[in-house]
Amino acid sequence: QLQLVESGGGLVQPGGSLRLSCAASGSSLDYHAIAWFRQAPGKGREFVATISWSGDNTYYADSVKGRFTISRDNAKNTVYLQMNSLKPEDTAVYYCNTHPPQDDWGQGTQVTVSS
Repeated sequence: QLQLVESGGGLVQPGGSLRLSCAASGSSLDYHAIAWFRQAPGKGREFVATISWSGDNTYYADSVKGRFTISRDNAKNTVYLQMNSLKPEDTAVYYCNTHPPQDDWGQGTQVTVSS
């Protein structure tokens, strides 16, 4: 089981930016596709973006396409989510997991977009 820890969330104004990090501990991210998901208050968890193990292929939910960028640094065992032009509807707890997701989820990192 790959252990992943999310960080980088916070409070940001609409139009602002944040960069989330997903760090693996205890094992390597090599050969794992990784995805970001989010869960807004009162809603189910939804897919945000995914990146192949090599980093060559990415895919985004329509709601974030053109605003979010997923990337990875396998040497640092970390996957990133750069979020620009944030909107209030991006407010959620953000999680990373393998893709397809393994059963265990981390604590996530809270992102709040509000003026």
